[in-house]
Amino acid sequence: LADIPVPNSVTEALEDPKWKKAMNEEMRALQKNGTWELVPLPHGKKTMGCRWIYIVKLKEDGSIERYKARLVAKG
Repeated sequence: LADIPVPNSVTEALEDPKWKKAMNEEMRALQKNGTWELVPLPHGKKTMGCRWIYIVKLKEDGSIERYKARLVAKG
């Protein structure tokens, strides 16, 4: 597991097709589930931030099962 590079930023993740695919899968799932609804931002209010979390999921034998990216809210 120590040999598997995990990105520290979106920029790093987008350079690797495996992580880019994981991010696209997460976005598709969030959209499919109706996770959010776009609404006008009221005057004087700020948007809630978010960040990406990157995880390598392993099988019982230690081999890679999949690359997982999660978009999480900050705050």
